Amino acid sequence: MSKIYDWFEERLEIQAIADDITSKYVPPHVNIFYCLGGITLTCFLVQVATGFAMTFYYRPTVTEAFASVQYIMTETKFGWLIRSVHRWSASMMVLMMILHVFRVYLTGGFKKPRELTWVTGVVLAVLTASFGVTGYSLPRDQIGYWAVKIVTGVPEGIPVIGSPLVELLRGSASVGQFTLTRFYSLHTFVLPLLTAVFMLMHFSMIRKQGISGPL
Repeated sequence: MSKIYDWFEERLEIQAIADDITSKYVPPHVNIFYCLGGITLTCFLVQVATGFAMTFYYRPTVTEAFASVQYIMTETKFGWLIRSVHRWSASMMVLMMILHVFRVYLTGGFKKPRELTWVTGVVLAVLTASFGVTGYSLPRDQIGYWAVKIVTGVPEGIPVIGSPLVELLRGSASVGQFTLTRFYSLHTFVLPLLTAVFMLMHFSMIRKQGISGPL
């Protein structure tokens, strides 16, 4: 076993990486409110795991989506638990993200030299809200249908480009199969990928610049 470790250590310098992680200085003013970003990350990871599990049973069609969700909840072993954890962690992620934004703003964590950290955080907040909108439509129930219809219909009031924007969001003039397919692709592939990229950037900058000081 030691020979295997030595082989990897020689090539990757694992110990140096571990020492860098464990020896990072934590300012004395840091308290539980500085953990809100980490809790948001944890919720995201739970979302990824539970969401991936549900993709094995969910069917993104207007005729089968609702029935497949019912099947997950009633027939699949622990399906009710996985979907419930997915929903609870989604709500928790939004709440923790909002509290994290307030904490950063109130403690001045957006000021120089952390402007780009703030910008990536704002992008992550928008992505989190987008997760909520796209995920809400996937069960294809009445609440999800009308929520998507209202949200995607908002740009219609914009002169000239309003109608094309609505059609771009829905995939057609009305909420239907194209909308569900589009939102499913966004929710399960595009948004998670973008979120992972911006989280990596966000945490890398925090790692480089350190935690902001107290007020």
